[in-house]
Amino acid sequence: MTTKTITVQIPTGLEARPVAVLVQVANQYSSSIYLENKTRKVNAKSIMGLMTLGLHAGEQVTIVANGEDEEKAIADIEGYLTSDGRN
Repeated sequence: MTTKTITVQIPTGLEARPVAVLVQVANQYSSSIYLENKTRKVNAKSIMGLMTLGLHAGEQVTIVANGEDEEKAIADIEGYLTSDGRN
């Protein structure tokens, strides 16, 4: 299992479009992937789960991945969440 805490930098935060893109990124990997924020932990492959986090730009989130491609999954998700959200 690999974890990494990052700061969301997508200017709009995780609203509908960025969440949909994030789910597409996460679904490229066979690893189980979760995002944790405060007391909530949701599946990064679930649009509805991610929407419940209501993350905004500047908030911290921990990415947790477990599986054969966990390191690559975390790197790509980090890359997306710390980008301008246009990926």
